[in-house]
Amino acid sequence: MEVDDPLVPVDQPRYSTQNFPIYRFIPGQTPHPRRHPRGHTFRLPEPRPLPFKHDEWAASEDYLHAVDLYNFAYWWESHEVFEGLWHACGHKTVAGNFFQALIQFAGANLKQALGNEAAAKNLARSGLLRLQHTPDHYMGIDTATFAEDVTLWMHNNGRSWVRIRLEDCGNAHSASKGP
Repeated sequence: MEVDDPLVPVDQPRYSTQNFPIYRFIPGQTPHPRRHPRGHTFRLPEPRPLPFKHDEWAASEDYLHAVDLYNFAYWWESHEVFEGLWHACGHKTVAGNFFQALIQFAGANLKQALGNEAAAKNLARSGLLRLQHTPDHYMGIDTATFAEDVTLWMHNNGRSWVRIRLEDCGNAHSASKGP
């Protein structure tokens, strides 16, 4: 990814030091990352993030990388890591519910980018319902403010997607360092 990426503001912080994939997967526009021989993760194992306690989120490189992927419009890729965390933390837990909401928001953004407004709004609504069962401050995210911002995004087609802002994250790196 280049620093002057039109999808991402220059001042967008990085929370992880992991590199981004060489391209964003956009269905129908770029090779499928896992199934196509030119895919950026072809023949690589699916992400298997380690579980962590909700109050130890800042030490999870997997979580921080997933947030970076999401914030820099690698929505399919962020979905992959969030899904791994969902499996690792358990589907029926508060963390699992939270990760499933983030998966749905990543999917909503991807559908929006593909021009499927109805699917984007449905996924965003599902994610918002899940966030109602998450504490107002969870894993570094002010979930109440994030939910308000997503609701505004759903009703304003011209507005850019809602980025995840992590609170009190000593791991933030300058966006100019890039991948």
